[in-house]
Amino acid sequence: MLTSELQQQVNQARHHSDQLFAILQPEALYERPIAERHRLIFYLGHLEAFDRNLLGQAAPSRFPELDRLFAFGIDPVDGDLPTDQPGDWPARQAVEEYIAGTRAEVDSLLDGSDPNRLQVAVEHRWMHCETLAYLFHRLPYGQKKSLPQESQDTRPARPEWREVPAGSIQLGQSRGRSFGWCNEFEALQLEVEAFEMESLPVSNGRFLEFVQAGGYSQRQYWDDADWDWKERAGVSHPGFWIARGDGWDYRGMFAQIPLPLSWPVYVSHAEASAYARWRGLVLPGEAQFQRAAYGGGSLNLESANLDFRGWEPRPAGSDPASDSAFGLSELVGNGWEWTSTAFGPLPGFQAFDFYKGYSADFFDGKHYVLKGASARTAMCLTRPSFRNWFQPHYPNVYAKFRCVRA
Repeated sequence: MLTSELQQQVNQARHHSDQLFAILQPEALYERPIAERHRLIFYLGHLEAFDRNLLGQAAPSRFPELDRLFAFGIDPVDGDLPTDQPGDWPARQAVEEYIAGTRAEVDSLLDGSDPNRLQVAVEHRWMHCETLAYLFHRLPYGQKKSLPQESQDTRPARPEWREVPAGSIQLGQSRGRSFGWCNEFEALQLEVEAFEMESLPVSNGRFLEFVQAGGYSQRQYWDDADWDWKERAGVSHPGFWIARGDGWDYRGMFAQIPLPLSWPVYVSHAEASAYARWRGLVLPGEAQFQRAAYGGGSLNLESANLDFRGWEPRPAGSDPASDSAFGLSELVGNGWEWTSTAFGPLPGFQAFDFYKGYSADFFDGKHYVLKGASARTAMCLTRPSFRNWFQPHYPNVYAKFRCVRA
């Protein structure tokens, strides 16, 4: 029998994704706010198709063609951009009928489902709720229903250097103890040497110093691939910033506002790395992040900016209750944090037999691990073993960073 807790998780995740799509104006569903990604209509159907294809493979489907259309949508990163047109997709009414029918099919299969697969379905939906948030972030404001815009700004706090003493940490988790995605296994014990880490993530105000110093035009701060990307794409400032005369605005979810200097800056891995080099520092490795966040015990996340508590960042350092034992603020919440570690398998890695490419397709040395959480990250994804990853030239994710020195 399906436990009431898992049923509640399914219903809660569905309710949240439905609420998210409800902020769109009808015509926005056929927009493609980020060139490398699918039109939004794909994601509306994909959430249900994923559940159906994962949980009901042996049962006949009422919508086999749409199951295939909305199946596993790995978006292109490099190379040719998608060229489909709005008319290539089904009408919204047909997709909504597909959603209702597919949910009914899935619900009829829940009691016999493998709990591990069911948890994959639930967390997959939560992950897409965050993906959808940053896709919606790029839509013109007229294509979204207006909601209150969070714009709290304060005097930017200056970080302090905190000593993180040498000690042991665990990456991943032991198989069989609790749910995890395939890249979270097996547990790996490591010894981490002492290092110093900034107490706060880099703010918009501090990153502005790099921009004003000409950091985007100075070759020595960028490696070859990052420089080529920056030049080819014409990148000269963070993707959430908008040039306005002699100043800067911020692209908020529901309004364009003056750049909040106290908020953490959201940038690509390439931009974070260039900033660190400019200061003669480096990004932390995954093991260093793990040591800084969890080396002194668990974190108090009750008031952290995560689990859909807001649409935007808060001023850096505004939640001291979530500080780690070493005095490091908001390592989890207010934005994912870039590391210098290329995404790869932990020793003992085994791909899911029902989703073989989930992690393994990205063990290519071209993606980097992110840790922590953003304001739009579900609480269930904040376990210490969870590993996020993106390629270094993707500027749309809610990703902040901080620097370390040995």
